Amino acid sequence: MPTDFRDGKTFPRPGRLRMGAFLWLARAFDKARASADGTIFDYIYPCPMDKGVFERWGITAQDFDRAIATHRDDDAILAWAQKTVPAPGIEAANAWLVTDKAENLNRQDREEGIAAK
Repeated sequence: MPTDFRDGKTFPRPGRLRMGAFLWLARAFDKARASADGTIFDYIYPCPMDKGVFERWGITAQDFDRAIATHRDDDAILAWAQKTVPAPGIEAANAWLVTDKAENLNRQDREEGIAAK
C-alpha cells in the first residue's frame, strides 16, 4: 500500500477496513510507515484515535513503531499483532471504534471520498 500522502490525493486505508480481526490496524500501519518515512503530509501519527486503539490493544505507539521497523508488509504486521494483542483487546478496540468513534470514522471516510457505511 502507498504510504506517501504528500499529494493530498492518496490516503491511509480506512479505519473500518479489517486486517484479520483488527479494525484500524491497516490505517495505523499506513500512517506509522508514512511518519517513519517522512511522507505523512498533514496526517497525525500517533493521533488520539491511534492512541485509543493502542491503549485497548495493550501497546504503546513506541511498541508499534518498533514493530513496523521490522514488519514492513501487511502479512508481517498482522502476524505480529495477532501474537501481541490478546483477543479481548482486539474486541475492545473494535467496539470502541464502531460505537464511540463511529462519527470520526464517518468523517474520515467522507473527507477521503469513501462511500458512507
